[in-house]
Amino acid sequence: MSVPYETAAYEPAESPESPEEHLARLLGRALNSFELPDDVLRRLDCALAHDSSLHSAHHSAGLHRETYRHTWLLADGCALTLWELVHNTAPGSEPQHEVYVDEEELRTATARLPLPPDEPDFELPVLAPLEPVSAPRHVYVPDDSADHARRLLRRAENTDRPGADTAELLRSAFAHQITQAFGRPCRAGRAGLGFSLYEHAFLLRDGREISLWEVEHTATPDGRHMCEVYESEAEAREAMERRAAQVS
Repeated sequence: MSVPYETAAYEPAESPESPEEHLARLLGRALNSFELPDDVLRRLDCALAHDSSLHSAHHSAGLHRETYRHTWLLADGCALTLWELVHNTAPGSEPQHEVYVDEEELRTATARLPLPPDEPDFELPVLAPLEPVSAPRHVYVPDDSADHARRLLRRAENTDRPGADTAELLRSAFAHQITQAFGRPCRAGRAGLGFSLYEHAFLLRDGREISLWEVEHTATPDGRHMCEVYESEAEAREAMERRAAQVS
């Protein structure tokens, strides 16, 4: 049976909040926000993006509780999560909000709520589990990343390089990381032929991550250095194989 609540009432459908605005709104409504450790709040000062999702819900005989997971992406590439408990079990049935640093504290707070056991006449509890928050793959460095993306695309010589849509997205990049990719090498071809593969990972202001894959090689008729850029690692490695075959 569906849970009788409106998600839109929890997250307004207005223009997206900044990480700072979202944190301020969460702390402003939580009755126990003063209990949060100072070091947690200091780390959240450097948040780059955020995401909120329903974690679980229980509605029974007019009483309800919901738990929400709020996760921020920090400038050092780490993720930090706060757990919010919303319930109407206090006198007056007005919704109350509480916030906790870890899931164990959340479970302890949830266990003390005077919710009746589940019975057939009542609406069944609904769980909406989330996938575990994975550790970010990159450690981003805030820099002139939009200009770096523009210069990377400008020096790419392949005709199938990323187009105008990708270039437009990358105008909002504000941090990036460059790493050399290893793994299956392409065929060596002629003596002295060199290939290098780099991942240019960009963090956008809306929290999205975009990677461009740069192939640097000397598989040209005169042995000169050439740069090609692709939207995926698979495309880049296929191009390396193709170039090597052409000159072998």
